[in-house]
Amino acid sequence: MTEAVTPYDKPDQPPSESPSAAAAAEAAPAPEPAFSPSDIRDGAAIALVIGVAGVLLGLLWVWLAPRVQYVSNGEAVFLRDTESEARIGADGTFLLLSVGFGVLSALAVFLWRRGGGAAQVVGLAVGSVFAALVGWRVGLWLGPSSDLVAVARKAGRGVPFDAPLELLAHGALLGWPMAAVIVHLGLTALWGTRDPAPDLPVWPSGYYQAPADPAVSPDPSGTEPPRP
Repeated sequence: MTEAVTPYDKPDQPPSESPSAAAAAEAAPAPEPAFSPSDIRDGAAIALVIGVAGVLLGLLWVWLAPRVQYVSNGEAVFLRDTESEARIGADGTFLLLSVGFGVLSALAVFLWRRGGGAAQVVGLAVGSVFAALVGWRVGLWLGPSSDLVAVARKAGRGVPFDAPLELLAHGALLGWPMAAVIVHLGLTALWGTRDPAPDLPVWPSGYYQAPADPAVSPDPSGTEPPRP
């Protein structure tokens, strides 16, 4: 008589862990934190250096942005050229400079720490936002005065003078952080260092077959004996 072969209840599930495996799992070291102290220091250093670089953005914006000119008739102030696109040009200049600084900052961070990491990306994003704000305020501070009455009185009647530098499209402030994060992620995905792939566990497949009982010999004819 042959003994029936009993399969697993759930053949796709791995077998239960042995006591030794459970003890080894309990004795395994705790996982490392997401941000180590060195990662936090690197992120803070990146944010600080990039934030200070915003001063250079403000200087270049004041130097390269086109000027809007006003003229006074002694009673009011008017635009010298009503069809001038200098205001839009000032916004475009700020945006292009911000994107360029974002690409350069992302490249510098990647070359400094090729391995990447979440702390570096956070530091890059925070520093880029702060740098854009610094560049904007520095440009307004170093640009022409915003007191039009005083400037018009000083310039005189019929003499054109520069209008204060303004950023009408405040969305341009996102040019630096967006360009920096996107470029850094792209560089890390293409040329960054990668961790080795972990070894996947191999679970036994198939069915379990109980060992044959030597006391019971199988019927060579393969027919079942008659039942009483």
